Amino acid sequence: DFLDRRTPVFRDDVCFFISQSGETADTLMALRYSKGHGALTIGITNTVGSSISRETDCGIHINAGPEIGVASTKAYTSQFVSLIMFGLMMSQDRISMQQRRKEIIAGLQSLPDLIKEVLSLDEKVQLLAHELIQHKSLLVMGRGYHYATCLEGALKIKEITYMHSEGILAGELKHGPLALIDKMMPVIMIVMKDPCYTKCQNAVQQVIARQCRPIILCAKNDEESRKLGFKTIEIPHSVDCLQGILSVIPLQLLSFHLAVLRGYDVDFPRNLAKSVTVE
Repeated sequence: DFLDRRTPVFRDDVCFFISQSGETADTLMALRYSKGHGALTIGITNTVGSSISRETDCGIHINAGPEIGVASTKAYTSQFVSLIMFGLMMSQDRISMQQRRKEIIAGLQSLPDLIKEVLSLDEKVQLLAHELIQHKSLLVMGRGYHYATCLEGALKIKEITYMHSEGILAGELKHGPLALIDKMMPVIMIVMKDPCYTKCQNAVQQVIARQCRPIILCAKNDEESRKLGFKTIEIPHSVDCLQGILSVIPLQLLSFHLAVLRGYDVDFPRNLAKSVTVE
């Protein structure tokens, strides 16, 4: 799409190219287009010596280790952290940002323990998979930082369970997706204690009014979400921009358990390749 639109790129632009394998064909073509227009190119890749790591001006090797499964999980998390660390580096000389930087750095330090805590919810997620196995479709809704989490979670469900799944921006609910909601449609909603909390609660109430029974991913001890949800998965609270690392894990686990219950190969889904080397 970047190439199709002949996107204007100038010498004072910085372009990021993110790829697990470092060989993704369309990303490489976009990289060459940007270099041809004189932009500074930065690569974020998991593969040392790959085309993207060689051809970019500078970049980050995320060092997530070999990823065998086609559906990427740890590379996604590592790319997420790399971009946040890049943001921290770029803001280190901004006095107005120092308090925010300290909060994020403290959040990064506590992440490993919080991830272990989320992984301990595996049995609860497995029980949820048993309830969803008969459904043909699943909607994942969120807002703000969690829209990206919805897209990633829905993608994982599509990739390895072959179940139709869609990541939806909760703010767009009344612009079309609400027509899909009824008592038969399973909906997962991500509602975290962040600036979008009140608006996400409003979206939950909208789907409940259409007889839907939402499954809510919420922060620990969030009594209001607990009351509204048909089922809730409570995850530990972190800094708003890091919360997506924690909230995507239950969705990754859910896709894994759904695929296993349906008897599909989790590591090698049909029709997909680990590295997309052609357009």
